[in-house]
Amino acid sequence: MIPAQFDFKKGRIFDFTTRSYVMGIMNITPDSFSQDGLYRQTDVIDRAVTQAVQMIADGADILDLGAESTRPGAPPVDAAEEARRLFPVLKELVNTVDVPISIDSYKPEIAEKAIEYGAALINDIWGLRSPDDPEFRMAKVVAEADIPVVIMHNQIQAGYENVIHEVITSLRRSIEIALTMGIDLNKIIVDPGIGFAKSYQDNLMLLHHLDQLKILERPILLGVSRKSVIGKTLDLPVEERLEGTIAANVWGVAKGANLVRVHDVKAISRAIKMCDAISHA
Repeated sequence: MIPAQFDFKKGRIFDFTTRSYVMGIMNITPDSFSQDGLYRQTDVIDRAVTQAVQMIADGADILDLGAESTRPGAPPVDAAEEARRLFPVLKELVNTVDVPISIDSYKPEIAEKAIEYGAALINDIWGLRSPDDPEFRMAKVVAEADIPVVIMHNQIQAGYENVIHEVITSLRRSIEIALTMGIDLNKIIVDPGIGFAKSYQDNLMLLHHLDQLKILERPILLGVSRKSVIGKTLDLPVEERLEGTIAANVWGVAKGANLVRVHDVKAISRAIKMCDAISHA
């Protein structure tokens, strides 16, 4: 069963049986695919605080900070540069806002230091199985800190015979690794990884059958905001994908998503609040 209560730092209890929750995306990068990377600005810390405060006012329950773009073809960022971008903003936000802060990173050294600075959640796009982390050091860091973790499905290249089955099997393997390394089962969230090593049709299939991930008995995070599956469907550039993003997230919540990771917090918060009201009527 999905745990009724999910305990984050700062005294925040997320009760996934009563409503869905919103994670606001904060890109501390110069090259975000969504064109909202804060690191292009000289006053990045002030702008980050302003964005964070506005997202919370708009309905964000948690903030997700990332300092390395994960868009297809983006150049890798080493840990030193990621730290240089991320930690000044993180240290300011933990003293400014009262919602949990998630760190979008697959590097164990970044996660470890971020937790020291007050991060309440690690969001790992490699599901604790980064090719650069064969010893599962990320899983050990999370286990020692005893904080929640998002385990996302990912792989080197696209190509599936049955994308739903293979994503579920891979996520189950990541959960097994997490448990072996000492992570509490009740602190694991799963993410199907929309847009990561998946074709356009793969992404649509995962959205269509999102409810099948319930077999894992973990809360489900959906990250589809402004992604290419929306752009290709509507033939629209990234800055015009709001309506498609709303539709995909409302569908996802109706199909069982417990947490949605989005750029447009106000619009999505309102949409899923309406969706929740209908589903709990």
